[in-house]
Amino acid sequence: MSFLLTLILAAGAAGDPPADGITLAPDTEARWIAFDLTPSNQIRFEAVLNGRPVRAVLDTGLTNTLATTEFATRARLAAGKRQQALAIGGGVEVAWAPGGTLVIGGLTRRGGRIAIPDAPGQERFGADLLIGSDVLSCCALDIDYAVRRFRILPSGRMPFTGHTAPLALQRDSEVPVTEIRLGGARLRPMIVDTGDGASVTLSRAAWNSANYRGATLTTTLGWGIGGALVSEAAVLNGFTLAGTALPETELRIEGEGGYSAAAGAAGRIGTGLLLGYRVLLDPRAGRMVLQPAASIPPVLRSTSGLLLGAEGTHLRVLHVMRGSPAAEGGWREGETICTADGLPVAGRPIEWSAGAPGRVVTLTLCDGAERRLTLRKFY
Repeated sequence: MSFLLTLILAAGAAGDPPADGITLAPDTEARWIAFDLTPSNQIRFEAVLNGRPVRAVLDTGLTNTLATTEFATRARLAAGKRQQALAIGGGVEVAWAPGGTLVIGGLTRRGGRIAIPDAPGQERFGADLLIGSDVLSCCALDIDYAVRRFRILPSGRMPFTGHTAPLALQRDSEVPVTEIRLGGARLRPMIVDTGDGASVTLSRAAWNSANYRGATLTTTLGWGIGGALVSEAAVLNGFTLAGTALPETELRIEGEGGYSAAAGAAGRIGTGLLLGYRVLLDPRAGRMVLQPAASIPPVLRSTSGLLLGAEGTHLRVLHVMRGSPAAEGGWREGETICTADGLPVAGRPIEWSAGAPGRVVTLTLCDGAERRLTLRKFY
């Protein structure tokens, strides 16, 4: 399960945005910005908006910087014109507010605008601001996932070496796009989306064009600004990025008419894949550079098929993955679990949901019913 923060705005519906004034400090290369990863793999850090510290997410797949409704109210952002926008999970309406003065490390933006979406569940994002490509496309991003820090550089710098892939700004949206291969199929454009916690997502058309054989498909759940969405998922070999074969990779496949297709893309490359590298994103210089980490962790698979949300004293079933032990055991969305192997679930890690195949977990529902779930590899 992941949060997918991408959003693209309908062209021309609210008039031209104000001109942005973006400058880089002379010492921007020295201004590393520490970050942590949210539970869904977004890069979260501290920025400054109009002189006040804010929690921000680095979201290259977002066309316009966005503030949550709660933060916009608290910060007294002056919302004005409203507009429809395309988002993962469905369409949303956004209001526009003046951008003010935004500082991220060595970058300062004066002016521009901030989108404020009218969408439920924004507290899931764990941030006040989502910084989009209206700010980030100006420059190069050097993201050091191993050390949990990034910096903003003038385009053209080459601070490290690695495997190089083409990178450009997509026409109209200005989000960074590259290409990936699956088997013999060249898939492009692929949005490089640091706001997407998944590894690789493909449109249905792109997946079909690859004609990949041998994948065992299940289903999974993600959250976008537009709400929850179910997609198919698999773990497979065969991807090549920057001329280099990728290790086993989790893939999500959107339904017909999904977000990627609507955005004019073959799919997205997210942080789930990128965090195995030090990454340079420099679309104005035409390149993405990937320097592999010392070790890349294997894909974490669910072996239960239960995707769960913590709600105080219990866990709620948010999705039951197709073909899983949970699906075969008759589990249903909305059921609640109070204990696992005799221990209260409140405040405890849910490691058993992706435990070793063959393990038997005893789960007690909050209505007192008890079920045994035998874990296995099913995708």
